[in-house]
Amino acid sequence: MVRIIRAVAGHPGIPEGLPILVSERMAIIEPAFSYLLEVATIPGRSHAAETVRTYAEHLHDWFDSLEQSGLEWQTIGEATIAAYRNRMLENPSPHTGRPYARSTVNDRIHTVCRFYTWARGRGWIDELPFHFVDVRVSSERRQSFLGHLHAGPSVVVANALTVSEHERLPRALRVDQLRLLFPRLDMPYRLMAEWALATGMRRKELCGLSVFQVPETAHLDADQNPLIGVALTITKGDRPRTTYPPIRLIDRTHRYIEEVRTPLTRAQRRRHADYRPPTALFLNSRGAAITRERLSAVFNEAFRAAGLTGSVHWLRHTFAMTMLVRLQRQALLTPDINPLKTVQVLLGHSSIQSTAIYLRCVELNERELASSIAYLYGELIPDGR
Repeated sequence: MVRIIRAVAGHPGIPEGLPILVSERMAIIEPAFSYLLEVATIPGRSHAAETVRTYAEHLHDWFDSLEQSGLEWQTIGEATIAAYRNRMLENPSPHTGRPYARSTVNDRIHTVCRFYTWARGRGWIDELPFHFVDVRVSSERRQSFLGHLHAGPSVVVANALTVSEHERLPRALRVDQLRLLFPRLDMPYRLMAEWALATGMRRKELCGLSVFQVPETAHLDADQNPLIGVALTITKGDRPRTTYPPIRLIDRTHRYIEEVRTPLTRAQRRRHADYRPPTALFLNSRGAAITRERLSAVFNEAFRAAGLTGSVHWLRHTFAMTMLVRLQRQALLTPDINPLKTVQVLLGHSSIQSTAIYLRCVELNERELASSIAYLYGELIPDGR
């Protein structure tokens, strides 16, 4: 069985924590190691640690499949990759027990093909084990939002191994759904949900928020300063970003620090002489920083308990759509406002095309979203007292 280990500190040129694939005999899989090292370190091409980890997980599954089948990675053909793809399409994930999403299948295939393209460029293999086909882009797609920016031909080149995906628009949570969800969340997860809902922060950003980043509000007037800028230090792609939580949410966060977090860290100090409180704002019951994996697990369970479909990321979708509706209304009175560009900045999207998908969502769900706007400012969220 192929495994993933992590590089430890002290090896020059190898980042600490770099994922390393090893065979059943604990031998490093050299081409995968070289590829991940280059992805993680080469200037101008380096990727965020989370991206490198995702690539490593995809390659781990691929090399593990090859090892179990007794195949050498450099001798396989397109049929082998196609069989790997078909296995994912026909069988549920061994980790979740649920069918693979077609987007997940394509992501893994793209990673495998990206690796082989790199290997060919580095001389590890002589030819690619896959080919490309011409795909005609429908006129509807070319006429979509920002389609005028793409003046290229209506035929594009695509990987022959990828499968078609049905467009899945992001979903926002209605007020009645939020009322069902929040009571299923204990502290500090309920407070994290409020931050996600009011600011659109990602899991990584929520877990990376520091207690020292929470601004003081005693000198501020909520009527004059309804929102407070908080500069994030941990973001996707390490791109600078400022988020704007409402002052009432900051006040609730200070209550959490005083009534929950501080007593928790003091109790841990009494029990464990070597305990040192982490800088993370949100701590679990043992006084450790909440991980993204744990955050997802708690929210998945809360959604199930509430009888809802969704994940913690749906709170980010809800923020994006409700904020877009609110800014569109404000733009009627203040034409200088660009609602879509503003939401792009607030979400931290590198491309406005990533934000543009919310326009279609708003068109389809504007009536439901109208009643959710109040949640952005804490008018309906229980304060937890």
